[in-house]
Amino acid sequence: MGYKENFERLVGIMDELREKCPWDKKQTIQTLRSMTIEETYELADAITEENWQEIKEELGDILLHIIFYARIAGEQNQFTLNDVLEMICNKLIVRHPHIYGEIKVDNDEDVKKNWEKIKLSEGKLSVLSGVPVSLPAIVKAARIQEKAKQVGFEWKQKEDVWLKVKEEMDELQEAIKNNDAKEVEAEFGDVLFSLVNYARFLNIDAENALEQTNKKFIHRFKRMEVIAKEENKNLYDMSLEEMDSIWNIVKKEKPVN
Repeated sequence: MGYKENFERLVGIMDELREKCPWDKKQTIQTLRSMTIEETYELADAITEENWQEIKEELGDILLHIIFYARIAGEQNQFTLNDVLEMICNKLIVRHPHIYGEIKVDNDEDVKKNWEKIKLSEGKLSVLSGVPVSLPAIVKAARIQEKAKQVGFEWKQKEDVWLKVKEEMDELQEAIKNNDAKEVEAEFGDVLFSLVNYARFLNIDAENALEQTNKKFIHRFKRMEVIAKEENKNLYDMSLEEMDSIWNIVKKEKPVN
């Protein structure tokens, strides 16, 4: 079957489940919310691993959720799935005047600047209005910085950003000397924010970079546990020096993809 037939088939299955399945019948937008967040993170994990089979599966799960929300909205006379499709089509056309209009652009940065200008013309009160409150902090920091960049509030070169990182680190150390817990927390936040900014200038996704490090640490720590067990040792009974010795062995092992 083609994608149109399969899309209509999925909508039909959703309608049938909503009418006949006890579990599907009792779901609301509130009960679906946490599950949607979970599915989104599962998709993010699959993308990080570049597991195309899982990406395909998770995209299907998220598509099902979209159709589920639209079905519930239709039941409450709020909007229909067709309204959702029509709205996103219209939005894409309006926000791409360089494709569907007379606007000229030279690169992707011009596209993003136009996008922000159009959103402001649509009634947004700030260029930062589109940043979701519930985004994870590192992702949110990157989005805030990207949006501020569109109005020219941006460093010129990465060397300047690194100087800012070092400045924030010095301020953190000063706060630590002052033994002021709230000041330490605030300055630590400034360090993280400046590092996210530096990551952007290095063309690195800070969130993904940290997640890769998380995965690497988990893998190495588990290997350390295995090696210790093979030597009839327990991490709880080992000194830091003993664990560090095994850790250095694990670091030299070839990474497992």
